[in-house]
Amino acid sequence: MAMLDTPTPTLEPVSLGRQHADPGGFAQAFGESFQRYGFGVISDHGLDQDLIDRAWALTRQFFDLPVAVKNKYVLPGKAGARGYTPFGIETAKGATENDLKEFWHVGRELPAGHRFSDVMPPNVWPDEVPGFRETFLALYAEFDRVGGRLLSAIARYLGLAPDWFEAPVRDGNSVMRLLHYPPVSPEAPGVRAGAHEDINLITLLLGAEEAGLQLLDRDGRWLAVAPPEGALVVNVGDMLQRLTNHVLPSTTHRVVNPPPERRGSARYSMPFFLHPAPDFVIETLPGCITANNPNRYPEPISSQEYLNQRLRTLGLLKDDGEAG
Repeated sequence: MAMLDTPTPTLEPVSLGRQHADPGGFAQAFGESFQRYGFGVISDHGLDQDLIDRAWALTRQFFDLPVAVKNKYVLPGKAGARGYTPFGIETAKGATENDLKEFWHVGRELPAGHRFSDVMPPNVWPDEVPGFRETFLALYAEFDRVGGRLLSAIARYLGLAPDWFEAPVRDGNSVMRLLHYPPVSPEAPGVRAGAHEDINLITLLLGAEEAGLQLLDRDGRWLAVAPPEGALVVNVGDMLQRLTNHVLPSTTHRVVNPPPERRGSARYSMPFFLHPAPDFVIETLPGCITANNPNRYPEPISSQEYLNQRLRTLGLLKDDGEAG
């Protein structure tokens, strides 16, 4: 088993390029990684590299803007769902230190009068960064496409029809987050992102090459997730864990401060939190209930109510339902 301080990847990359020729083989390899670690590393993911390069450049450009300019895009009452969230707002569940990060959220563009408009607010875009809107809407669509392919493999692994997730994620409440962890001082308190689990179905992450991402293995040790350059790190979220009755575990993970000699470097990453539609009912899959694994969740819950519960825990939504 890889130790915490080794640069060796803990997870073998699985090539998405295999899926067309051998969908069963790809689903098995990816599903086994998900079931064992709650994480998978995907190479040959097919996201447009030129688009990714433009996205990184625009991400840096935005976060380099003066604080007063960025703060124009803080949206009160939206629980951070769109626009800019400054440093020190989000705290991991059970943590006492705020995370050392700032971020920007892009959501799904809905047509006027859409039935989910009340819970999926419109995007905002920074006027100061030309090409921002076009680039990130294009990248959002790419993440959506690749996420659908990965969910198809998960469905196959679980013994479901390959298109099982297509209807649940149509018009899904997915969010793309542009993250900036600035350089930290050698004695900085806390960690860049405290130990947590994700809320959604699956998360697709670009930018994990800069050391720091770790997952909590079954034996209680933290394992470094060190993907090859350009690969996607994908992990199970709590909604998928609940749906599968913990057959696929939502693994605790964190981003630790780098070693002192690397603390002068910023870290940027780009997670895509793939959510189902707000009205999707999370009800335990019958195939994931056995005598040894009885149903932990006899009461179904809509994905929107589940999301609201978790946003309250994170401090992004107040108990009265108002966003904080």
